[in-house]
Amino acid sequence: MAHRTLKRSSYENLVDRLNRFPQGAPPSETLYKILKILINEREAGLVALLPIKPFKAPEAARRWKMSEVEARKVLEELAGRAILLDVERNGESVYTLPPPMAGFFEFSMMRLRGDVDQKVLAELYYQYLNVEEEFIRSLFVQGDTQVGRVYVNEPALSEENALLVLDYERASEVINTASHIGVGICYCRHKMQHIGRNCSAPMEICMTFNGSAESLTKNNYARAIEASECLDLLDEAYDNNLVQFGENVQRGVNFICNCCGCCCEAMIAARKYGILQPVHTTNFLPAVNEETCTGCGKCVSACPVEAMALVTANDPKRPNRKVARVLEDICLGCGVCTRVCDQTSLTLVPREKRVFTPVDGVHRAVLMAIERGKLQDLIFDNRLLASHRAMAAIVGAILKMPAVKRALASEQMRSRYLVKLIDWYSKRSAG
Repeated sequence: MAHRTLKRSSYENLVDRLNRFPQGAPPSETLYKILKILINEREAGLVALLPIKPFKAPEAARRWKMSEVEARKVLEELAGRAILLDVERNGESVYTLPPPMAGFFEFSMMRLRGDVDQKVLAELYYQYLNVEEEFIRSLFVQGDTQVGRVYVNEPALSEENALLVLDYERASEVINTASHIGVGICYCRHKMQHIGRNCSAPMEICMTFNGSAESLTKNNYARAIEASECLDLLDEAYDNNLVQFGENVQRGVNFICNCCGCCCEAMIAARKYGILQPVHTTNFLPAVNEETCTGCGKCVSACPVEAMALVTANDPKRPNRKVARVLEDICLGCGVCTRVCDQTSLTLVPREKRVFTPVDGVHRAVLMAIERGKLQDLIFDNRLLASHRAMAAIVGAILKMPAVKRALASEQMRSRYLVKLIDWYSKRSAG
């Protein structure tokens, strides 16, 4: 009996392409509805053919089998809608397809726009991220290396502890050293606003930096600002007890979100899956002075991830007296609780072990890919070539071998060897 082969749709191919990112985007009817709002079927088919690494117009033209002039027109259209990021390097545009998060999901809600129905889009995002949850689990729970990390609330640090904070652990340092800075509407609160669940925290406070800011400001998805204004926004975030959640890298940070506990996906994930450490913490924990703590509960109310609790003080003279308790396994170390304590009974103290932060985006991507079984997709991402598909399958099988897994468990091995492997292959492919 003859077998009929069902042709995959452009959107299915695009979802397959998105799932070659380490964090992935689990297929769902809701996801397909989102993609159909953001991108048409022809564009979906073209984007599905793009490489994981940054590329230039000639590479897209080759993969799309069209002229370079036509390819540039498509690329500029996609970048103009923040589906792609485009930056200028040595007088030439370099394009990147960002992942859904942190990426084009957020970008689609960072400004008010009339070309898409943002209310419908917000409802679909809520369904995909907050109801179905598979995407959030894949983004925040799989592996040991995650997309984002928390920055410590700098005004909450003592002079002694401030000396222990490295430059890349400071949001202020990210701001002061960025090549480009943009600010846009908070995707999370904008989404919640459309479904009637947003809080009163500031909206225009989503910060982007460096390459992402260069592209988003050029295409009017973010407003270009100077470091001084961005530092003022950081102070506003501190005053509103928002948590600074940013890209989990030491160099070239592309975003810092100022998160509330009620609307923001990272904080919601931290509450739901806290014991699994979905968000990289700071190197600090709050310590409670039980002698001066009055048990007022302000720290409990302020904590965005429910890592503070009131427990009995075990005071025989005052049996009803309560004191604050830190749930260290889920605490982010953001320092928000210390700012609301009127009695100064909460102070930040260093964690026993420093938190590991990848050096840059390539380093993080390699670590995430190893942990999620997708390293072969980073190395052999040209699906147009049969040789690449074959090599990806071979490398994927090798990486599943126990001895190889043990070798890759070494941070030194991952940092020095595998990053060099990715860099070498990227240069080889570009040549």
